[in-house]
Amino acid sequence: MARKSIKDQKIDSELIYAYAKNGERFLPELESFVSEPNQADSQKCGDRCFDDKLFMAAEILYKRVGNNQKLAQVYVKLKKYQAAFDAAKRADVPKVWKAVCFACVRAKEFRMAALCGQHVIIQPDHLEDVLAFYEKFGYVDELTQLMEVGMSLERTHNGIYTELGIIYAKYAPKRLMDHIRTYNNKLMIPKLIRACEQYQMWPEAVHLHSSYEQQDQAIITMMEHSPSSWRHDLFS
Repeated sequence: MARKSIKDQKIDSELIYAYAKNGERFLPELESFVSEPNQADSQKCGDRCFDDKLFMAAEILYKRVGNNQKLAQVYVKLKKYQAAFDAAKRADVPKVWKAVCFACVRAKEFRMAALCGQHVIIQPDHLEDVLAFYEKFGYVDELTQLMEVGMSLERTHNGIYTELGIIYAKYAPKRLMDHIRTYNNKLMIPKLIRACEQYQMWPEAVHLHSSYEQQDQAIITMMEHSPSSWRHDLFS
């Protein structure tokens, strides 16, 4: 009734919220209303609906304003993980990729989590967050697979090779030496040496010291940990 006599942003925004608050049966009215000319601030209405967990209404509003970052978060809440991935792809922002990835991990949707995670681990500043999140829930195998795929990505970097080496040192020690020999020139060697020392991977530590032109340190490591790391030919 008020809309017939006055055009006002507050009135239109409150009408949108009223439609949203009334549940699914009023969503068609909401969708019809926002598709027509109106004075409402759809972005603010969408945020209000999101904060009040009215996610289906928020989806309609964020679609209207084309806010893919928030739309991805809505789809996560609605457990529409494929749609969340598509929205994150359109937004293409590391923070959004990470949020969708973490939500998929929590839901044990590991295939979708990996697809999102690939867009995060190529960002050196965000790589450690992904590692910590997977490890927090004990999903080591899934993390290992993600990092192994990461080595073949177009925008790979030294951090991926190094952190995968650290994962091997922690959880799959038999795979570490082959990894070091294969990707020696792509590793951040000092960081991986520290991990080898922490997890007592002495032969691998010797190999890294030697390849990093730290022959004295390699010799000292062999002498201090000779039962596991002694190799006469390498020592000579």
